[in-house]
Amino acid sequence: MDRTERFYKIDRLLRQNRVVSLETFLDELSVSRATFKRDLEYLRDRLNAPIEYDRDLGGYALTTSSQKIPYELPGIWFNQSEILALLSMESLLAQMQPGLLGSRLEPLKEKLETLIELGDYSAQSIRERIKILNMGSRSHRIHCFESVALAVMSRSRLDISYFVRSRNEETQREISPQRLVYYRDNWYVDAWCHMVEGVRSFALDAVRKVTLLEKIAVDRTKDELDEVLGAGYGIFSGNDLKWATLKFNQKRAMWVSQEQWHPNQESYYEDDGAFVLKVPYTQEPELLMDILKYGADVEVLSPPELRDRVSSELIKNVNIYNK
Repeated sequence: MDRTERFYKIDRLLRQNRVVSLETFLDELSVSRATFKRDLEYLRDRLNAPIEYDRDLGGYALTTSSQKIPYELPGIWFNQSEILALLSMESLLAQMQPGLLGSRLEPLKEKLETLIELGDYSAQSIRERIKILNMGSRSHRIHCFESVALAVMSRSRLDISYFVRSRNEETQREISPQRLVYYRDNWYVDAWCHMVEGVRSFALDAVRKVTLLEKIAVDRTKDELDEVLGAGYGIFSGNDLKWATLKFNQKRAMWVSQEQWHPNQESYYEDDGAFVLKVPYTQEPELLMDILKYGADVEVLSPPELRDRVSSELIKNVNIYNK
């Protein structure tokens, strides 16, 4: 058994018995005398366990003497691998979104850190071994996340002040939040917008103010949400579904063939090693950006309007450098 399990077994044996002999501990824990001594020292020094050896009774016991710091093993029980996984997740979340739910997660994090210290790793060493690079994240500080998450789970409506970047204006919306979405290092909430009476996706970093309403949220099924928000490419919604056919040269084929651009994408290799990818989309902006970043390594085969748009953008880029 791992070190964490041994600590809990030592604690259980002491609480169930008035006195526990050294031989009983070594037999129950299947460890050497030296390992048991180290475990005992850790419990005493780090967790304030009032464990004393009673010479008259010939064993160890929990004393009833008064303590300045109460003794109690952490109330959450996980094995070592589970603790390691949870602390790794906490480290990932802290790096992806610093401060997100920080005050709420702090008590749990402290318990997890205590648990991990019982084992063979330190919480700090875990953080030093995980690194997240947020290249396109806009939403490092989201003041409304907790309110939106609460509304999603409690099925309550929200009144939000939402900044529309494309029009440079702030609008007032009443929404029924359906689900939280983490996409390309940014948070969104998929919701039923009562103003437009339709499904929309709202970037949380564009929510200026939020008020939790005492109204029950209107529910929409996953299929309804995906029909509008999941049908096309990226985060943009729409019902006019089109298919883009992209041809990547042999140089990029190996890389792009391993990527998922859309759950419903289609693909195949041509005889010359080129890779053809077909993806559905409803609006151009996000797909256009992803196509342009591949430069001369990709060609839009269809539809003609997307091919023309990419060509036009490339010409604009060239003209910048030809001035």
